[in-house]
Amino acid sequence: MQDRNGAETLVETLLAGKVDVCFANPGTSEMQFVAALDKIPGMRCVLGLFEGVVTGAADGYARMADKPASTLLHLAPGLGNGLANLHNAKRAQVPLVNIVGEHRQGHKETDSPLTGDIEGVARTMSEWVKTSTSADHIAADAAEAIREANTLPGRIATLILPADTAWTKAQPHGKLDFAAPAPTMPSSAQFDAAVKALQSGEKVILVLSGRALRAAPLALASQIVQRTGATMLAQYANGRIERGAGRVAIARTPAPVDQGVAAFKDAKHVILIGAKVPAPMFGYPGKPDYLMQPGANLIELAAPTDDLHETLRELAARLKALDAVPLLEAQKELALPQGVLTAEAVLRTISALMPENAIIVDESISAGRSFFPVSMGTPAHDYLQLTGGSIGSGLPMATGAAIACPGRTVINMEGDGSSMYTIQALWTQAREKLNVVTVIFANRGYQILKGELVSVGAASWGERAERMLSIVEPDISWVKLAEGMGVEARAATTCEELAQLIRHAVSRPGPFLIEAQIGR
Repeated sequence: MQDRNGAETLVETLLAGKVDVCFANPGTSEMQFVAALDKIPGMRCVLGLFEGVVTGAADGYARMADKPASTLLHLAPGLGNGLANLHNAKRAQVPLVNIVGEHRQGHKETDSPLTGDIEGVARTMSEWVKTSTSADHIAADAAEAIREANTLPGRIATLILPADTAWTKAQPHGKLDFAAPAPTMPSSAQFDAAVKALQSGEKVILVLSGRALRAAPLALASQIVQRTGATMLAQYANGRIERGAGRVAIARTPAPVDQGVAAFKDAKHVILIGAKVPAPMFGYPGKPDYLMQPGANLIELAAPTDDLHETLRELAARLKALDAVPLLEAQKELALPQGVLTAEAVLRTISALMPENAIIVDESISAGRSFFPVSMGTPAHDYLQLTGGSIGSGLPMATGAAIACPGRTVINMEGDGSSMYTIQALWTQAREKLNVVTVIFANRGYQILKGELVSVGAASWGERAERMLSIVEPDISWVKLAEGMGVEARAATTCEELAQLIRHAVSRPGPFLIEAQIGR
């Protein structure tokens, strides 16, 4: 083994652990790592112009690759800038390895301007945090970070690298262990409780999330439903759902609290498979904090750390449902809408024109809530959504998903207000020549928040409130913003124009942005 400094050892260890993409926004304390990335072949390095783009792209990559990328972030402020999309990544239960540069050991005593509590910042969104204190420890520490990240259902691990450990020569290390712990299974008693409920003749709802929403586990869930008469729902917010023609259709738990309560109104038993207890995103005056009826029987069959696929297989076997026929979605010829653009018309047009095996990234917030019923019968696709409620994830997530799956078309359904949080991701899409079609729902306001004013009891509002919830005066041109970052872009004011632009966008390589001017 040739002489390596700590940074070079870290790059080699990441590559040995199959972490071969690094989303980066480096600074001075990370320059040794940058030099190591340049020296050692094998790592794809992707520059983001804001740390929220970096962490959001790592989230999207992991959702589609089922393995971690690394980030490269600059000290406590850089990590802090990326926290919102680390929050979304944590809620999506993805594997992710953060590499955060730190001052040279001893320099923190000077309290220079960028000094901060990196470990404290990291712990807010990381399940594992460690600072390497010696170049000789970096290989073992990085291997541990990869093991932790790959522990089901997927975890965020943050490794902090003081600058002197990066530039100091590292001693040779022994064999490294990258193997994550084996997945667990529910106890026999948990299976017994679920089987008893499903054979009771009473209304049962299975609530699924995580990897239970992939095609094969969903087929098993459908077999259980066909055999027992139960109902199944996806948790409202999920990292990835495999859906479309030839797969099992599943509805999501409704987001509005009254609709959510209605969905669980008659359920005597609710069985959780990798999902949380059904609850609305916020608490509202006079509304319940949980969607289930009081007294309903809650059975937490499988935790996110369990093997959800094998859990469903075992449950189906105990119910003698493995010979049942799963109900698969049939492909339909969807009609294109005509005339003035509405939010639903945009969804219908995307549904009718999406190519086979597309990846749909949804941060359309309120505008996209009807996408699931509207898109029934579309070609098979993966659906990724905002999971933690912290807006600004869509553009970076689409960027990372496109890097994970270069042969597939990514369609990002993006709210106009949300897009402005991380609009810099368009520049990365252009630089990397990614096949991302971004459709901006340009309704010129935070429409979701206008609805929330009513939900919390503020039924009327005046000019000052309106100005806080609208993005006009001046109007924003997403076409000009995109073109300024190297992305071809056009605006659509009718359904016919939108359809023409989508056909053009999915037929060509590289990124394309469509500003869907709704209600003009």
